[in-house]
Parts: sequence; C-alpha cells; structure tokens
Amino acid sequence: MLVHSRTGRWAARGLFGLLFLPLFALPLLVVVAASFSTHWSGAFPSGPTTENHASAVRGESLRALTTSLVTALVASLLALTVGTWAALAAAGLKKRGRHCLDALFMLPVAVPSVVVGLAVLVAFSKPPLLLNGTSSVVILAHTILVTAFAHQSVSAAIVRLDPAYEQAAASLGARPAYVLWRVKLPLLLPSLTAAAGLCFALSMGELSATMMLYPPDWTPLPVRIFTATDRGSLFGGSAVAVVLMTATLLVLLAVSRIRTRATYR
Repeated sequence: MLVHSRTGRWAARGLFGLLFLPLFALPLLVVVAASFSTHWSGAFPSGPTTENHASAVRGESLRALTTSLVTALVASLLALTVGTWAALAAAGLKKRGRHCLDALFMLPVAVPSVVVGLAVLVAFSKPPLLLNGTSSVVILAHTILVTAFAHQSVSAAIVRLDPAYEQAAASLGARPAYVLWRVKLPLLLPSLTAAAGLCFALSMGELSATMMLYPPDWTPLPVRIFTATDRGSLFGGSAVAVVLMTATLLVLLAVSRIRTRATYR
C-alpha cells in the first residue's frame, strides 16, 4: 500500500469501506434483495419469493440472455481482432501516425453511445449496406463501442513488450509471420484475454446504442431490464439484472483463469 504506517493503513481501509459500501456494494445488494421480494416494506424490499428468478431464466428473459451472450461474444471477438491488428500496425508508425490512429479508435468513446447508435442507424438504413432491423446492426454498434478498449489495452501491452524476444527470433532466421504468431502474440496473450473480458463486460451492459437499433427478434438483456422496470415491474427487472450480473461475472471468471494460465506459461 502507499500508506506505510499502521494507523494510516487502518484509516485508509476505513475510508475505503465508508466510500465503497454506500456507493458500490449497497446498491447492488439492494438489487439482489429486491430480486427475491414481492413488495417494499418501508425502505427495504420484503416478501421473500423465488418466482422472480424462475421467470428470469425462462421464456423471453432466457432468449434475451442468449441474445446478449451471443452479441457480446461476437462483438468482443471482432473488437479484439480489429483492435489487435490496429495496435500491431500502429507500433510500426511514427508518433504522429500512432496518435492519429489512437484518436480514430477513441472517437466512439468520446461521444455518447446513443450518438454512435444513431450514426449506425443512419449509415446502414439504405442499400447497399442495409442492416437496419437485423441482429447484425446491434453487433456492429457494440463492436464499434468496445473496439477502442481492446485497441488501447493491446497498444499498452505492446509498448511494455521487450523487443529482445523478437530480435532473438529474427536473428535465428524466423520470418516476420512466424515471429508474430509464435513469439509476439503468445507474449501478448494475457493482455489479449484481459481486453476480451473487458469488451465482453461492456457489451453485456450496453443499453443506449442498443435501444436505438435492436429489432423485436433480437432483444438483449439490458433492454429487457429497462422495459420491465419502465412498466413498473421493479422486482422482476431486478431478478433479470441479477441474472445479467451473474452471467457476466461467470464469463469474466473464466477469462481470468485463462489469463492466469497464459501469464505463467
């Protein structure tokens, strides 16, 4: 820790607890409690039940969960591919070129996501690229929004990468493609898995751009949560939110295990 005295450490921990519990942990705990309740009793949910969760894992909610998982998985893979390719290409550019490429990828993050959704809607609502009303337009919007994070993560890892490994492989006669696939990418694997997990989590929770684009037969889980709470079904929406959090955390846990194994290869 940055604080070296025992008193300072206890003070820092106490301050962290005072800030973390009311700002982060308590709201999530209230959502979890509401997902197992039927009504409010004063300031707290009450009326224990599991029916909300039973409804959250079947029917339209289950289809929405599948839609979110497929969307996040495809968008994460596409973002990781494009972001990694751009980061590798930028490593060979001059400083001004790298800055221009970084700015290009960060542009969707610099504007509200609803603006990105509107831009995609306008751009792909006419032939020859008519994607409006399909699942592809949702996946495309998610890919645009999360590619910046994949690009930045991989770019930072490339900067930290020791060039001695590539130089040693090249001095032994390895071709550039072999160095890339057998030396550079394996060394970047921990950062690649971390970027994939971040992109997946961001895609799973994306709502603003999705609301602009989703067709009736491709409704992600955040939209399902929004519509449920908008209709006044707070407890059912809370149960669906818990399902969303659980699914995201399970995938991130699996990605973390892969990253740990990649780190100690």
